[in-house]
Amino acid sequence: MTEVTERPVGTRYFAASATVPNNPLLPVVILRGAFAPAPSDEVIARMAANGWGGAWAWTVFDYHHYHPDAHEALAVASGEARLQLGGPEGAELAVTAGDCLVLPAGTGHCRLSQSRDFRICGAYPPGRELFITRQANAQASADAPVIAQVPLPQTDPIHGADGPLVRIWGRALSPG
Repeated sequence: MTEVTERPVGTRYFAASATVPNNPLLPVVILRGAFAPAPSDEVIARMAANGWGGAWAWTVFDYHHYHPDAHEALAVASGEARLQLGGPEGAELAVTAGDCLVLPAGTGHCRLSQSRDFRICGAYPPGRELFITRQANAQASADAPVIAQVPLPQTDPIHGADGPLVRIWGRALSPG
């Protein structure tokens, strides 16, 4: 099983645009060097052990898209890539083996470039394994009610019940 390390965590909010709703309440959580680079099956096993399912290993689509009905964990098993988060007006982010991003429902994402050996593993919280992917479109605002209803995950995909995702998203929704 992959070695796991809890390091400083980054967050990033993205405003809605005409084509991507993003998430008005939850930030993207950026876990740099969260685990030792490992084969895809080991990364998927780690996420499954923490309750995240519907896993796959491949790449990120090279067009802007989002998932209105599911949060998504993206864990880099090998290689490196440049992604754009938040839609066409969003921010570029370099990722490398061992990094994990957790995108709240509605967050736009797209692959800009990748190394030959890039492999990323995606997974979803329980009950959200069958998700809908939507290409960025002019009707993105219609997805806001769906996004608002997506429940918070009970675990961090890499660190489990006491992981940073649970703390960060819990604080983001706490009153005051």
